[in-house]
Amino acid sequence: MALTTSAETPLPVGEVSRMIGGWIDRLGAVWVEGQITQLSRRPGAGVVFLTLRDPSYDVSIGVTCYRQVFDAVADLVSEGARVVVHAKPEWYAPRGQLSLRAAEIKPVGIGELLARLEQLKRTLAAEGLFAPGRKKRLPFLPRRIGLVCGRASAAERDVLENARRRWPAVAFEVRNVAVQGVKAVPQVVRAVRELDADEDVDVIVVARGGGSVEDLLPFSDEQLVRAVADCRTPVVSAIGHEPDSPLLDLVADLRASTPTDAAKKVVPDVGEELERVRGLRDRALRTVQGLLDREERGLAHALARPAMEHPLRMVEVREDEVSALLARSRRVLGHLLDRADSELSHTRARVRALSPAATLERGYAVLQRADGTVVRSPGEVAGDEELRARVAEGEFAVRRVAGSD
Repeated sequence: MALTTSAETPLPVGEVSRMIGGWIDRLGAVWVEGQITQLSRRPGAGVVFLTLRDPSYDVSIGVTCYRQVFDAVADLVSEGARVVVHAKPEWYAPRGQLSLRAAEIKPVGIGELLARLEQLKRTLAAEGLFAPGRKKRLPFLPRRIGLVCGRASAAERDVLENARRRWPAVAFEVRNVAVQGVKAVPQVVRAVRELDADEDVDVIVVARGGGSVEDLLPFSDEQLVRAVADCRTPVVSAIGHEPDSPLLDLVADLRASTPTDAAKKVVPDVGEELERVRGLRDRALRTVQGLLDREERGLAHALARPAMEHPLRMVEVREDEVSALLARSRRVLGHLLDRADSELSHTRARVRALSPAATLERGYAVLQRADGTVVRSPGEVAGDEELRARVAEGEFAVRRVAGSD
């Protein structure tokens, strides 16, 4: 229930603590899973004190139980073990402290852990987090490599030494984290996200030199798997544990069998690359030389042809033919012109013979009225009508005498 309070009517601390305790009492007993991070068994004491931690969310809570409850599993659990406890939440009002009073403790066996991991694996696979299509290609030569590993660990040394041996100019951005235990998951997740946010980092390597199944559980944590899946930067998993593959191997863009193998896969070998460049250069030179030799042989073959050795021979051979054709064309054209001239002369003579002027030259005349019309019949001319007579050398006026026919 919500409380009505104000600065003028506040609740005492004891009252608030008492009310919190009342709310917690209503929760009843619950089953809780966690990892034991602290274990206190004082000789002669009837109570055992534990601290349970959730490594995925970096949350801890105190647990107390009677000695006989813990003695039932004392040979099976220790610090670092995962357990399930049946406990009732308790609120210690004088200190305002929450704890759990355990009535039963059960260790989580390897088989059960592996079964849970298999179930988580199927769930994440169904979401597509392990799909090959989501894998990003690694850059050929990364400018800066982000490395997440244990402090002063063999994994860190293997990655740094092998990478620098292969490519001395490579740069690293190292994040030292806990790689096992309750602090591993939040630290690794934070380091991966920091490196992913760094624009200068081209690839991230998460490295560890192997270990037991329990030691590698942080690298199968759902929170870490989802953080790696969300990375825009390619991630390489180099856990170095061949028999059992943690889920990080499946979600990473590339899996390396060991930290040394990760260095080899992330950074090219300068010696191998120089040898490859020399090989490509020699191959290019051979190819160019082959092309030049082939073109040179083709040019020599072309120059050896008769047309190239004596370029004017073809013209000289055709010279007489051209001269003969030229003379023949001139003769034909002359004949055509002569025939055309003769035909023109005959046509002109015929035209002149048929023309009215030629008729007038033979002594004939043409009579025309004043309006220029030609007189064709005597009946067309009136008495004393003045006419014009046109002859070969000109024209003159005439008049018809009245009464004459």
